[in-house]
Amino acid sequence: MANETMNTTDTRITDLEIKISYAEDLIDELNRTVYRQQQQIDLLLVEIKALRDMVRNAPPAEARNLRDEIPPHY
Repeated sequence: MANETMNTTDTRITDLEIKISYAEDLIDELNRTVYRQQQQIDLLLVEIKALRDMVRNAPPAEARNLRDEIPPHY
């Protein structure tokens, strides 16, 4: 009986160790994903700032009248 309990305990501990190993791998992968996404966000923020500066520094466009525009179906 005691030997059977030890085997069950050993099996449960082994199963938990395996689950922890998978969880650690998943956490590492998620951390890498979050890091890459943060790099992309930082790059996009820089690009948005550059576009905003371009718009602010662009010469004003001449006023257009919508009546002069050709409708898209012509």
